[in-house]
Amino acid sequence: MTQLILVFLGGGMGSLCRYGMARWLLNHSTQFPLATLLANVVSCLILGYLTELTLRESITVNYRLLWMTGFCGGFSTFSTFTGETLLLMQQGQHFTALLNIGISVLVCLCCFYLGMIAVKVL
Repeated sequence: MTQLILVFLGGGMGSLCRYGMARWLLNHSTQFPLATLLANVVSCLILGYLTELTLRESITVNYRLLWMTGFCGGFSTFSTFTGETLLLMQQGQHFTALLNIGISVLVCLCCFYLGMIAVKVL
């Protein structure tokens, strides 16, 4: 039961952070889905960092459930990324849609890796 509560709390914190970021960036509205990209980038940095700690057996299962499964799961959003990309395509903004796909995949992969490297450096 404790593990379910940890995932629940982490997911709630992540969702609130995601919502807050989207509201904050609403004032900086562009055609590009920046809030989703930023949430996914930050989540990948955190997840990469925690994955490396997991590989080193430096964090507990409960910590992983709270932050990796819960927080990162609630904070990052593949479904929103997909929906926004499809909407861009439907609006005829094919270049922006492809740019969103390319930037999201490449930057998030790099951020995940940078998160892993950060464990070694810090």
